[in-house]
Amino acid sequence: MLDTALHDRDRELDAASAEHGFDPTVPLQIGGRYSPLVRDGRTLYLSGQIPRIGDHIAVAGVVGAEVSLERAKRAAAICVLRALTLLRQELGSLNRLQAVVRMTVFVHCDAGFTQHSEVADGASDLVWRVLGTAGAHTRTSVGVLQLPKNAAVELDLIATSAES
Repeated sequence: MLDTALHDRDRELDAASAEHGFDPTVPLQIGGRYSPLVRDGRTLYLSGQIPRIGDHIAVAGVVGAEVSLERAKRAAAICVLRALTLLRQELGSLNRLQAVVRMTVFVHCDAGFTQHSEVADGASDLVWRVLGTAGAHTRTSVGVLQLPKNAAVELDLIATSAES
């Protein structure tokens, strides 16, 4: 069942994207020979997304050393905007999405950084804002030594569509 009467998810995605300087109508650049999204029935598996806007990485560097917590949270938000954009492209509308099931957030951080879950909140909060109750998800956040293109954050997720 869709909750479109209470919440227009596509409009929320557009508003959140504008706040972060991200244009969801621009085709996303993919960094290799892989699919950014694979659909198996109602399940949608998304490849890792880094905080790329256009052709540049919006937030790069080591969280806790070169990148503040607030900037890292913004990076996580941009990553999830990219993921939601891919979902909308696949489904035609986020109103056809049943749920975000699982999210993994990778934080490029120094050895002393311990606020991984706070960084991931930047993505989780935005998913809740855009999707409402369909944004409830399980989540893991981990610290890593390096990410592609020196990105501060990378995120992948699994979602389900309302119909196959």
